[in-house]
Amino acid sequence: MDDRGPDVDSAVTSTAERIAAMEVRGAAAIADAAAEALATQARESDADRPEAFTRELREAARTLYETRPTAVSLPNALRYVLRGMDGDTVAELRAATIARAEAFQHDLAHAQTELGAIGANRLRDGDVVMTHCHSTDALACVEAALEDGKELEAIVKETRPRKQGHITAQQLREWDVPVTLIVDNAARRYLDRADHVLVGADSIAADGSVINKIGTSGLAVSARERGVPVMVAAQTIKLHPDTMTGHTVEIEMRDEREVLEDDHRAEITGDGDGDSDGLTVENPAFDVTPPRYVDAIVTEHGQFPPESIVTLMRELFGETTGEPWEP
Repeated sequence: MDDRGPDVDSAVTSTAERIAAMEVRGAAAIADAAAEALATQARESDADRPEAFTRELREAARTLYETRPTAVSLPNALRYVLRGMDGDTVAELRAATIARAEAFQHDLAHAQTELGAIGANRLRDGDVVMTHCHSTDALACVEAALEDGKELEAIVKETRPRKQGHITAQQLREWDVPVTLIVDNAARRYLDRADHVLVGADSIAADGSVINKIGTSGLAVSARERGVPVMVAAQTIKLHPDTMTGHTVEIEMRDEREVLEDDHRAEITGDGDGDSDGLTVENPAFDVTPPRYVDAIVTEHGQFPPESIVTLMRELFGETTGEPWEP
């Protein structure tokens, strides 16, 4: 146990360990667990002075933050809850923190449904949507449109190297949506048949840039050339407030064996010496789509042109000149 142990409730450290071990995964699940942990810290705190209570909450938030600092939904949950920690007494601070955490969890539980209803308004009966990768936020828009009685078709990019597009195709077929599954390189050919490009987001920067599965930016550029609107569906926990102060989003590089297995590498190079064989394999997980190629970002709070997303970001999470878990 570290030197902060006595101030941090065991439920917080347990949650932090589960997040670090990826037993809790996915943006919404991580955010929900973090909010619940802060609420527990507030309930169980024995602090008798407001300053001590505030310090404990900040320590708890830092413990959680340090588990997965690049998972944007985690710091967003912490920011949201701690911004609501207001009061002159311990009792007031405790009540405000718990209420803020519960409000965050309530909104989070309903966010995807609300997002889907908003996104469905952009889809018309008979539309054809082209998808990339697998996004439950994007599919929520399709599901809501189907529930409204609209008939849709889909062109699904398989999204190599992990082929998450196959998951999307399976879900759409379960909803009886006609699907045309295509390889990624065929996207430009099939855009003439599409009415919308519909994708999710891993995170969204303050200038409206969209960080999503590799290949999204190329698809968006081609869609703009063809006059096909690009809609990004993303809950607000995907907004990246750090980018308001110049922080850049790190692009994860994944295992090269997803692209080229060891035995195939040996076939290409004639040996199996790895780095010494003269062949470099790079496997970026994401790319950045500039805002000029995005027509709308759909969230549970409404739809926004990408350039105005920073206003919503400030409203929800405040400025990030200093993090609320810092001393």
